[in-house]
Amino acid sequence: MGAAMTRHHAAPHPLSEQFRFQAGVSSPLYAVLLGGVADDLDAGGVSTAIVAGHEADRRGTVLPLRLMGAVHRLVLTGDLPDLAPYYPSVGGAEPPDRAWPALAAAFETHRDPIREHLNRPVQTNETGRAAPMLGGLLMIAQRTGLPVRLLELGASAGLNLLVDRFRYDVTVNGGPPRTLGDPASPVRFDQPWEGLPPVDLTAPLEIAERAGCDPRPIDAADPDGRLTLASYVWPDHTERLARLRGALELAAAQRPVVHESGGDRWLAQRLAAPQPGVVSVVWHSVVWQYIDRGERQGILAVLARAAQAATSAAPLAYLRFEPRQAPPRYSNVFELRVSVWPTGPVDEVIATGAGHGIPTRWSL
Repeated sequence: MGAAMTRHHAAPHPLSEQFRFQAGVSSPLYAVLLGGVADDLDAGGVSTAIVAGHEADRRGTVLPLRLMGAVHRLVLTGDLPDLAPYYPSVGGAEPPDRAWPALAAAFETHRDPIREHLNRPVQTNETGRAAPMLGGLLMIAQRTGLPVRLLELGASAGLNLLVDRFRYDVTVNGGPPRTLGDPASPVRFDQPWEGLPPVDLTAPLEIAERAGCDPRPIDAADPDGRLTLASYVWPDHTERLARLRGALELAAAQRPVVHESGGDRWLAQRLAAPQPGVVSVVWHSVVWQYIDRGERQGILAVLARAAQAATSAAPLAYLRFEPRQAPPRYSNVFELRVSVWPTGPVDEVIATGAGHGIPTRWSL
């Protein structure tokens, strides 16, 4: 992980701790690269020019992953051939522990395009998070006995709005695997759960309506949008990348609806009046940290008003998969929380999992 020592800084760079923290919860390749950036920042090396102007960025916008996404994008387009041997996403198989010098060289030769892409928000649309969300959705549907009206905040390309159209092979009580979802789906999960949610897995899940919002929605059929999503997948997580590509094919054909909007305004329109005959499920997964404080407060206010208006004929549920709050750092434990109005539960943790959703460990 050694960085090029160009000059000594008496104090650590203000961003180096963020890069070291992310290195500790990332893949083997990113552990090396992010650790190298951290060391280089403290040494006053080439990385300082790359991140200049971003010192005050909110921690929740995850500058280290934005930087890695900017670099990965250029690797995927063939613009950084010296880094490609270390990136399994393009067929590389070299050991990651020798990758830092190639990244440092890329910072020298491709500073402007890297800095340009650094301004983009992280957009993973991680399909693995559908695994915990499916279990939560089954619980809500069976507790209310109603079809689901699915409303997603921060939906990106809307891939996880197709949650019931992925294939999940789960084991029930030590028996043979049972397939949930669509057996023919190009997106497949093999044993994504540890334990089971307290639901009847033979009962069908009916989604009557599905829609989402995002400030910068991605068109799953657009090559640039596909490249953007692929760039934020960790390059040595090839199984995640394969699932993403399968989900993009599915979404390009089925066109989930994602409106260009902030969450508070869009949700206020959708929840303006109770909808009898369905359970309105508001959900999001690893989105909350990217939303600024004012919009978060607006979303929670909309939910509070809608919860007061909910009835047994028109219930409301709030399902979210987000990092466990452990200030000042973001936790590497992610919790699936559920609230259902008017019957409850409210803010109950029903599962935990890794940041990309798999494995999901059921708590109930």
